[in-house]
Amino acid sequence: MRIIEEGQIKKIRISKFMDWFINMIGYAIVLIAVSLIFKNTIYIDNSYFGLWGLVAAILIYFLNKTIKPILVILTLPLTGLTLGLFYPFINVFILNIVDFILGDYFTINGIFMAIIVSIFISIMNMMMDRFVYDTFIEKGRY
Repeated sequence: MRIIEEGQIKKIRISKFMDWFINMIGYAIVLIAVSLIFKNTIYIDNSYFGLWGLVAAILIYFLNKTIKPILVILTLPLTGLTLGLFYPFINVFILNIVDFILGDYFTINGIFMAIIVSIFISIMNMMMDRFVYDTFIEKGRY
């Protein structure tokens, strides 16, 4: 994030905890909403008061911060050739990694459902950047 003050560019960042907390809420909302809408194609185990949904959100956040930048750099030529249409497939790959790690507690059946969930996660990330992060920075609460 950048703010221009009197000809100067000042770079402002949100604290790591706020970034983590906001993303956890967003990922959890997306995962719960998609699992409620598409009951036969995505499954999140509700035992232990939704612990597995939280674990899935934490894994998605961790993989987005660690593996996703590497995948973006490695697939940059393919993303450029497809004019950016390959970019959501990186999220599909991350969702499949989470599905593999959590096993029976988090299951996505089919590539089409993984594409839909990755598109919803991308939309959620854009909305968080536009509405939440910009609002925090404008009000000076970062």
